Amino acid sequence: MDDDTEIDTWFSVRSNKSPAESAESRFFVVSCCAAAFVGIVTIFYTAFQWRRNINLNWMRAIARSKRNPKARHKVPTAPHSWEPEFGSRGKNLNCCVCLESASPSQTLGSTITSDIYRCSICSAVAHVECSSNAQKDCKCVSMFGNDNVVHQWTVRWTEITNLPDETSFCSSCEEPCSGSFLGGSPIWCCLWCQRLVHVDCHTNMSTETGDICDLGSFRRLILSPLFVKELNRSSAGAFLSSITHGANEIASSVRATIQSQSKKYKRGTETSADSRYSGNADTSTEDTAESNPAVNGSFQMDENCNGEFSMGVSHNDGVGDNKTESTSGLKRNGSINQKDDSVRMKQRYELVDLPPDARPLLVFINKKSGARRGDSLKQQMNILLNPVQVFELSSAQGPEVGLYLFRKVPHFRILVCGGDGTVGWVLNVIDKQNFVSPPPVAILPAGTGNDLARVLSWGGGMGALEKQGGLFTFLHQIEHAAMTILDRWKVTIVNNQAKQLLQPKFMNNYLGIGCDAKVALDIHNLREENPDLFYSQFMNKVLYAREGAKSIMDRTFADFPWQVRVEVDGLEIEVPEDAEGVLVANIGSYMGGVDLWQNEDDTYDNFDPQSMHDKILEVVSISGTWHLGKLQVGLSRARRLAQGQSIKIQLFAALPVHIDGEPWYQQPCTFSISHHSQAFMLKKAVEEPLGHATAIITDVLENAETNHVINASQKRALLQEMALRLS
Repeated sequence: MDDDTEIDTWFSVRSNKSPAESAESRFFVVSCCAAAFVGIVTIFYTAFQWRRNINLNWMRAIARSKRNPKARHKVPTAPHSWEPEFGSRGKNLNCCVCLESASPSQTLGSTITSDIYRCSICSAVAHVECSSNAQKDCKCVSMFGNDNVVHQWTVRWTEITNLPDETSFCSSCEEPCSGSFLGGSPIWCCLWCQRLVHVDCHTNMSTETGDICDLGSFRRLILSPLFVKELNRSSAGAFLSSITHGANEIASSVRATIQSQSKKYKRGTETSADSRYSGNADTSTEDTAESNPAVNGSFQMDENCNGEFSMGVSHNDGVGDNKTESTSGLKRNGSINQKDDSVRMKQRYELVDLPPDARPLLVFINKKSGARRGDSLKQQMNILLNPVQVFELSSAQGPEVGLYLFRKVPHFRILVCGGDGTVGWVLNVIDKQNFVSPPPVAILPAGTGNDLARVLSWGGGMGALEKQGGLFTFLHQIEHAAMTILDRWKVTIVNNQAKQLLQPKFMNNYLGIGCDAKVALDIHNLREENPDLFYSQFMNKVLYAREGAKSIMDRTFADFPWQVRVEVDGLEIEVPEDAEGVLVANIGSYMGGVDLWQNEDDTYDNFDPQSMHDKILEVVSISGTWHLGKLQVGLSRARRLAQGQSIKIQLFAALPVHIDGEPWYQQPCTFSISHHSQAFMLKKAVEEPLGHATAIITDVLENAETNHVINASQKRALLQEMALRLS
């Protein structure tokens, strides 16, 4: 009872407080909370500044150890390849010379200026005034004439995410290499194998191993600098060529601007006559690349490490060598020998005497693809691989330059970092080279739809790549990938008089006519007018959805069934009356992962399962943009019409058309689709143990061809049989 009395007394006292006293109490509580918040913020800020000072002191300690004459070792030297640093990537960086903070780029009116440079190879950063005094400790891409590759120890300027745990330990003492400055020794990182070593441990390690580098876990994918020979070129010729290429790049930018403005008044009525492959969600990326000439133009007159001038090179339709190369297995066409001379003059390196078991990776990166991650991808690829084997695709430089450099490599693999359009571009150029044994192609899905990458199990975008372990894990998956085959189809377009209207096009994924092609055409026109809107994969999909929603109530294609005639293997196929579009599919993914054919659907007994290497195409119909939306979310299915090896589609009216996402508006004509060739592709080994067994068989077949146990035709036949049985 006493306790109850005290509680009642307390509540009565609280209730009898005056308003002034209550306000004072509330003010006291608020003041305490504010003081606590300010205290917490102060603690975090102090910790951040403390960590920043520690990192700066750590870098200074490493720099002092690099400048110490006793710590210098006989390793190849290479100057940095400086490029102006623009955008947010220039924040919170330190100059590699003075170690002071490096400020980001600034915008002065309509002029963009940059106070810092970034090395395109090792990602080191320096002030413009400090760059000339930087040490020549960049990655040496050529060690031709040396007996072994030696470690190149330096500061790790860019962190590579998802590295294995063993790379965070010292290679000599096997103790952790933490970033703390509280005691311990500064840390070096090898530019080739990515191993770490304490500076204090380096002397013992060098004595024991001779500082010989085995190139680390990617030794089979890395183009060893021992086999990269630098070509001697006259400085006068190089300077003249630089001026020429700079003028070409400026002219190309001016033309692109004029075309972009003129297309605002000519939307949807012009037929695309571009014979080069553009493609899904990467449409217009190749012809508008490098819109900022300052980055690779007037700021830098030097050549980059893959033998091309940073201001750009002329795009050629094909490259080759007028001499027969017995080890490359190339059959060159004499009509392109004149173009070979211009490509050969631009080469700064050549590859010599690679061992037969080498499987270097040739990398093509399209910075303008849907995800717009080309800059960071190129940086990481240059760090993990040899920069000589990494090429950036643009309107000025196509895949021909990289393929020409690798013309003497018996067996190599190709990685395309881009969307389906970029993959098609590379496959077209590979076809022109007439390889007896074409290199297999892997895909890093950096586009918007990435349908071909999906069916090859590489994922639907950069987000999936990061979730699965990042670039380090991805390269391991390429090394152990299985080889498969992709059918490629030739599309000829003729008028009613059988006269060819356009250059033949090549299809890898699908061909669409009608409502879906109209959405692709609207997106293409929007990209031409406002390229800045397409800055990420997610935003691209949002814009696709918006354009599709606009067409839901549009009955433009109500008469579609009577405007087309479809013929499969010589038999006319009836188009449903509710159809507003027809799709011809080669792979089991459309519009970012939609399975149009759905092999598991057992309601159609008279059709075979779909396969991308059976030399058969599938034809389906869709009943409007609303139907497309339901397909995207899995609420509906496309209507199967036919399967066949030869398809003809006759248009009786002008209709929008797209091939693998390359859209245009086509006047009445006849499309003829026939089998063209088969391309070797790399598929991620995802199924245990079947996937890894397939990868092992692929490696065995490559080794058998290298040792002349089987020839290229026999290898192709065995791979095709394996792909059919394991599909």
